[in-house]
Amino acid sequence: MILLISDLHLEEERPDITRAFLDFLTGRARSAQALYILGDFFEAWIGDDAMTPYQRSICEALRTLSETGTQIFLMHGNRDFLLGQAFCKAAGCTLIKDPCVVDFYGEPVLLMHGDSLCTRDEAYMRLRRILRNPVTLWVLRHLPLSTRHKLARKLRSESRAQTRMKANDIVDVTAEEVPRIMAQFGVRTLIHGHTHRPAIHKLQIGEQAARRIVLGDWDHQGWVLQVDEQGMQLMPFDFAPA
Repeated sequence: MILLISDLHLEEERPDITRAFLDFLTGRARSAQALYILGDFFEAWIGDDAMTPYQRSICEALRTLSETGTQIFLMHGNRDFLLGQAFCKAAGCTLIKDPCVVDFYGEPVLLMHGDSLCTRDEAYMRLRRILRNPVTLWVLRHLPLSTRHKLARKLRSESRAQTRMKANDIVDVTAEEVPRIMAQFGVRTLIHGHTHRPAIHKLQIGEQAARRIVLGDWDHQGWVLQVDEQGMQLMPFDFAPA
């Protein structure tokens, strides 16, 4: 069994989500062969050298799961693209590229965070190209911590304000981009997060049936995609009471 989750946006200010995730690690995830976290795992990440005690506790919880035999794969999101190899080594995770093709029970599957599919949001795509440039990443990682904190707060505030102002179709994936990238990678299944719109969409790629599976964000409930020999199930679950 393989499990996939995304968009937890973990932060100390949301103890309900943190508690649900820790319960997930000590429960359901322990019986999984692998766990994939497809981005926006943390609400913000300003560098592996700036781990807070809270973030370190999440790191240690992941390490505990990995030591039980569950493989953990982590992908960058738009909120935590500065997550690095130091965190992954400490957490027992493997950092994977976006996009990435994996084999699930004999089927090639394309995994993405999903933000790069929102090509109609031209302002965000320009910002994404700047922030993901290797030179920019190097500069960001070497800024003083106080500067990184200020920049992260500014980007989060601007992102929330702009998202509220944009039309729903602008912040969703571009319909034409989905079949294009699936054909590019030669897959019939795409799994991503980012949009916070969990669903399984049936598609047609050429003459072949295909599907796009959107993982849900964790807010008042959690979402997990379970993959096994019987197929793929996208399931919500309630958070246990405190």
